[in-house]
Amino acid sequence: MRRTLLDESHLAFADAVAAFVAKEVTPHYEAWEAAGIIDREAWRAAGKAGLLGLSVPEEYGGGGNTDYRYNAVLCEALEGTPGLALSLHSEVVGPYLTELCTEEQRQRWLPGFCTGDLVTAIAMTEPGAGSDLQGIKTTAVQEGSGEGAHWVINGSKTFITNGIHSDLVIVAAKTDKAAKHKGISLFMVERGMPGFERGRNLDKIGLHAQDTAELSFTDVRVPANNIIGELDRGFYHLMHNLPQERLVIAIGSIARAERIFASTLDYIKTRTAFGQPIGSFQNSRFVAAEIATELDIARVYVDRCIADHTNRELSAADAAKAKWWTTELSRSIIDRCLQLHGGYGFMEEYPVARAWRDSRVSTLYGGTTEIMKEIVGRDLGL
Repeated sequence: MRRTLLDESHLAFADAVAAFVAKEVTPHYEAWEAAGIIDREAWRAAGKAGLLGLSVPEEYGGGGNTDYRYNAVLCEALEGTPGLALSLHSEVVGPYLTELCTEEQRQRWLPGFCTGDLVTAIAMTEPGAGSDLQGIKTTAVQEGSGEGAHWVINGSKTFITNGIHSDLVIVAAKTDKAAKHKGISLFMVERGMPGFERGRNLDKIGLHAQDTAELSFTDVRVPANNIIGELDRGFYHLMHNLPQERLVIAIGSIARAERIFASTLDYIKTRTAFGQPIGSFQNSRFVAAEIATELDIARVYVDRCIADHTNRELSAADAAKAKWWTTELSRSIIDRCLQLHGGYGFMEEYPVARAWRDSRVSTLYGGTTEIMKEIVGRDLGL
C-alpha cells in the first residue's frame, strides 16, 4: 500500500539519516554490542549532523522544526541500531526541557543537549515500582530558603536507559509522602553531584549496545532551580508526555517489523529446499501474505497517529492503542520471520535473530501491554 504521510522533503531527510547511520553507526555497531555500550563520540556525531533536538527552537541550537513527521522519520531510520538511544534523548526527555523548563534552565541545558555534549535520561522506574508510579519511594526533602534553598534526594532507580552515559537525569521523587501521585515532583540531577552514583550496566536479553543502569541517590543536594515544571505536579507532567513516548515505541516497532519482513522475503526467495525456493511453498506464501496485510493495516493506524500528533491531537488512549498493538504485532511478525529462516534464524549473523531478542522489551517499557489496555478500557468508561 502506498504511504501518503511523507512528502519529498521527509524522504530526503530519511536519506540523510541513512547516510549518517551508514557512516557513523553501522561500522561500529558490532563492537558496541560486544562492549555493552555505545561510544560516546557517536552522540557528538549525531549532534553535528543535526539529529538531536529536531523540535528544539533554533535559538538553543536545535532544529526548530514543528513538523513531527521529521521526528518520526528519524525514529524509523534509527530502528536498526536501537543501542543509540537518540529517540529517548530527543523524543522522551526533550519535551520536558522545551515545555517545562524556565528560560534560565533552557539556556543552561539545551545547547549541550543539541550538540550531544550532554546526554540525558529520565528516571521513573524503581526496584519496587514499575508501572505504579505513585508507589515510588525516592524522596526529595527541602532544606534552606531563598537563594540557598535546595532539595535532598534519597532513593534508587533501575532500568534507566542512557544510565551510564547520562549527564542530565530527570528524577521523579516524592515531595509530599501523604499525597500519593499528587505529591511527585521532577528534578534535574546532574553528573558529578555528590551522592549520585551509577550502578552496573545491566546485562539484558537484548539491546546489548544500549547502556541501561541502576542509579542511586544518597543525600544528593539539588538546587531549587533544578526543579522541572511545577512542584508536586510531576505525575501530571509525566502523564502529559507519555503519549509521545508511546508513539515513538510504536513507530520503531512497525519499522523494525517492516525491515525484518523485507529481509525475510529476500531470504525465502533465494533459500531452496526440496529443489525449490522455500517461499514457493503454500505455507510460506500464506505466512508472508498475513504479515504483509498486518503491516499495511498497522502502518495506516500509526501514520494517522503521527499526523494527529503533528497537529497536537493525539489522545492518550490512541497512543496506548498504538503502543500495545504494534509492539505485540512486531513480536509476532519477527517470530514468524525467524521460523521461516529455519535454523539460520537462530544465528546471530542474521538480522532476524537480533531483532527477535531486541524486540522483546518493547511490550514492557513505556508501559506494559496490560497497562495500555487499562488506559484504553478506562477511556471506554469501564
